[in-house]
Amino acid sequence: MELMDTSVTVLILAAGLGTRMKSKHAKVLHRAGGKSLVEHAVASALEVAPAGRIFVVTGYQAERVEALLQPMGVRFVRQQEPKGTGHAVAVCREQAGRQEGLVVVFYGDCPLITGATLRRLVEHQRGSSAALTLISTRLADPTGYGRILRGADGSVEAIVEQKAGTPEQLAIQEVNPGFYCFRAESLWKHIGELDNDNPAGEYYLTDMVQILRAAGGRVESIFHEDAQELMGINTRVELALADRALRERTARRLMLEGVTIEKPETVTIDAQVKIGPDTVIEPFARILGNTVIGEECRIGSAAILEDCTLEDRVEVAPFTVLSGSHLEREVHVGPFARLRMGCHLGQDARVGNFVEMKKTRFGAGSKAMHLAYLGDATIGAGVNIGAGTITCNYDGVAKHPTQIADGAFVGSNSTLVAPLEIGAGSYIGAGSVITKPVPEDALAVGRGRQVNKEGWAKRRRERQARRD
Repeated sequence: MELMDTSVTVLILAAGLGTRMKSKHAKVLHRAGGKSLVEHAVASALEVAPAGRIFVVTGYQAERVEALLQPMGVRFVRQQEPKGTGHAVAVCREQAGRQEGLVVVFYGDCPLITGATLRRLVEHQRGSSAALTLISTRLADPTGYGRILRGADGSVEAIVEQKAGTPEQLAIQEVNPGFYCFRAESLWKHIGELDNDNPAGEYYLTDMVQILRAAGGRVESIFHEDAQELMGINTRVELALADRALRERTARRLMLEGVTIEKPETVTIDAQVKIGPDTVIEPFARILGNTVIGEECRIGSAAILEDCTLEDRVEVAPFTVLSGSHLEREVHVGPFARLRMGCHLGQDARVGNFVEMKKTRFGAGSKAMHLAYLGDATIGAGVNIGAGTITCNYDGVAKHPTQIADGAFVGSNSTLVAPLEIGAGSYIGAGSVITKPVPEDALAVGRGRQVNKEGWAKRRRERQARRD
């Protein structure tokens, strides 16, 4: 089957509250592996259908769910009242109900499902005359899942829910985890035959098995050995299991692509992170969001990177925190440094211990090795920032920029009061408070003159002794 098959429609059911999560947030908005549950579901759906043929059924906190998924290009259908899974599919008929092709249905709380498994489901249904193919798996403890009942010919005869099963039926370990591929004509022709004659008063999609069989259709299944991949998330415990599984999957992929991850069980890497070969990730590092790391880099222990770009041969020392920043080739940062809000470091720049930068461009080969704060600054190439230097960028009302041109030397413990320009090749004397522009190649000193009083300390000690 060709990817992005326009004959396939996908319905992702994401309208539920998820009461067992014990949260004020919709269940599908909870995150695992660096993305929300429903984002994972949509990402897998995009491997079998184009965005324009993926319909997400929303209900509880629909606006939040739709806003989150809007950039992915999918479409939305509102389930105004929570009347069950069958009703959630039925409300899609007006927008998604074309009569040809196939319709895949699954839940938005299934972050581990892969595109490969969905493709296998679609391919089986495409090659079959059945009205429906579903995925089944086997669980040692099937409590809570619908049990698969089979006919004499091996086809699926019914799905019996936990509350309705006899002791013999509940002993069955083959279960329905909730992944379906319908022949579109069969689904839309018979979806209206669902009823809510049950204690919950809901319309169950699983009842479609018996409805389709009664209409002369065949229901088949494909067995999937990896039950974890099919897991739906209902509790925080299951959320943690899914998060671990997604991160293990990501770490394995990266290691097979040539990345060294020391003690991978301690490292947190989001699913969408990209890392080049021969990069080393030390224990307890956290690499999050849309971070991209080049080749032959080293990320130190307990470093945190979020939404950053690192070019080749960058070293991030332990306990460094980087957010929304770009580091060019051969940059060295840390330990205990913090870069945030759009910082950009030029090639071979050095940023050392306890240095913080915010909205700062730091030129090639420039250095700030100790105890500095640089905010809203543009700093040229080959600049030296002495220990204890700060840019005073906030006047209590607005932020102001500091510009330091190529080759400038800023002495230790300098205070640079913005807005300020420091010319190329200039020197700032240590301990200075600089409030006015500094011309190119000038020396600026802004501090009190030193006065030495000979014998003062000795006379003070003598006076103190007389008092005692």
